[in-house]
Amino acid sequence: MLLLAIVLAVVQLVRPLPAPRLAMSAKATYTFDGGAPTLPWPKEGQGFMAAAGLGPVGTFGEQKPIAIGSVAKTMTAYVILKNHPLKPREKGPMIDVDKTAVDDGRKESEGESTVNTLKEGDKISEYDALAAIMIPSANNVARLLARWDTGGDQEAFVKKMNDAARELGMTHTTYTDPSGLDPTTVSTAEDQVKLGLKVVEMPELIAITKLPSWTDPSGKPWRNYNDLVPFNGAVGIKTGSTTKAGGNLLFAAEKKVGKTNQLIVGAVLGQYGTPILGTAIAASKDVMLATQKALTDATVVKKGDVVGYVDDGLGGHTPVVATADVQAVGWPSLTVTVKLGDGGAKLPETAKAGTEVGVLTVGEGASQVKVPVALKSDLVAPGTGSKLTRVG
Repeated sequence: MLLLAIVLAVVQLVRPLPAPRLAMSAKATYTFDGGAPTLPWPKEGQGFMAAAGLGPVGTFGEQKPIAIGSVAKTMTAYVILKNHPLKPREKGPMIDVDKTAVDDGRKESEGESTVNTLKEGDKISEYDALAAIMIPSANNVARLLARWDTGGDQEAFVKKMNDAARELGMTHTTYTDPSGLDPTTVSTAEDQVKLGLKVVEMPELIAITKLPSWTDPSGKPWRNYNDLVPFNGAVGIKTGSTTKAGGNLLFAAEKKVGKTNQLIVGAVLGQYGTPILGTAIAASKDVMLATQKALTDATVVKKGDVVGYVDDGLGGHTPVVATADVQAVGWPSLTVTVKLGDGGAKLPETAKAGTEVGVLTVGEGASQVKVPVALKSDLVAPGTGSKLTRVG
């Protein structure tokens, strides 16, 4: 019996130790004080407002598919940049201007928005082509980009637009043309905001949509139809107006909140006041400013607060603390997540107090805040008694 006890003791002592793990003791969520903000929505149409990384702020009207006009060019630009990324400070490949683009540029008398300075045989950079569709909303250039991307098959490009919409979860959106002129190109405010939240992650496109004007290769200046730019932090995104669609705007803006530069994205569709586009822009401005005003920050965790512990697997718990205040961005009534992780690094079995062993994360996506956590006291390996009495 004594020999058996000795053997068991030796086995217990030489068995590999369990890998230490981090466990969180702080609350898994934080809710901002106060009631949910009430946004000043217009009296008709539909709208949707969201903050990057934080989720929806508010919604208005029935989210049913309606014509969106040139707001559709946002997807055209998105698909082009996904297929042909631009490098910082470069204008990208040169695109041959074909006869169709020139002929389409003369359709202003038919109520189309075009850039009419293009000449057959000229070349236009990808950057300038994107600026042409996003600032003066050139239908002829939108179609030119579609042909360029697919080797002349505009319908194939429209399929790419719809495929991208499906990938983004835009389940109530159908594109039938790259310009948005067709009334059969339909979407909802919520779906367009889903796209807008991806667009604000494309700095090369936002660098265009935030411009108050653009000068084409011939030297002719064109103003941005989005009158929100460049005021109040507005950075785009795209206007759209036709008799069928009314006035529409997909917009984005930034707001400095604490140490975070928060991006918000909204859409207002189906405005028929006079003028239709001006009505949509004015309504969007009200919603944008109200959302920016509602944004606030709060201290979720203070420096030195115990947020969890290192579990050595044998009953030993060594507390870990936040190494700095954790400031979260949100609005009254919003709930954000709080998570503790090892940051991908292997936890040590022993370490001195103050050693960073993980990361506390608050929020998601672009609004995510991360602060290292450190040992409050020395982390020591399990003792002989813990090894001998371990089970399992």
